[in-house]
Amino acid sequence: MASATADSVGRIRISALFESSLAAHGSGAHPYLGSDDLLRGPDAARNLADAVHFLCTLHGRHPSVIDLAAERTVDPSARTWLIAASEAFAAERQLLAALAVAAGPVPGTPGGSASEAAVVSQRGAIATLGRSERRGCALGAALGLAADWARIRDVLDAAGRRLGVEPPPCALSDLPAIQAVAEAAAVSPPVERALLFGAEQILVQHHGLWALLEAREQARRGI
Repeated sequence: MASATADSVGRIRISALFESSLAAHGSGAHPYLGSDDLLRGPDAARNLADAVHFLCTLHGRHPSVIDLAAERTVDPSARTWLIAASEAFAAERQLLAALAVAAGPVPGTPGGSASEAAVVSQRGAIATLGRSERRGCALGAALGLAADWARIRDVLDAAGRRLGVEPPPCALSDLPAIQAVAEAAAVSPPVERALLFGAEQILVQHHGLWALLEAREQARRGI
């Protein structure tokens, strides 16, 4: 009975840790994401176009980290979520592609080649997480992407309004469902740690992307 209670407490704990990590390290924690410079200022159209192109580089290709995780996850409940999430993210990729076409070329930016290389490196790091053999890591990365996408989608919606592209409803970022999958998957402390590691690494990559986009915006203004 004591072991069952401890297991239950551990599974509840991962939801709290997951939510805390999302708040501390996710896209929403970076000030640029909600800034006037990005969303409402005189250069917002250019800055949103920059964000769209870089998000397309990071997440616009198949397979996504969700697809990669689905290939490595055998737990039935997690696979059910991953299959649905893969379909939902395919729609998000289509939105990214439509926005990138509507946005036109990547905004010219001093030092642009270095920042473009940096985001390609980020894409490789995310793919590595999705291919991890450590039990729980790839699933955690997929969960982290889905949870953080809600704030990223705010930016895509803003870009859609600017560019005349109507975004479809987002079916990806249901946080209670994401937490439920994490709780069910956290069958042991090592798996719990791997889940959290995978999620946190995705959040760190996203946070770094917003820092990169902010630096590009400042470079275009000559700051």
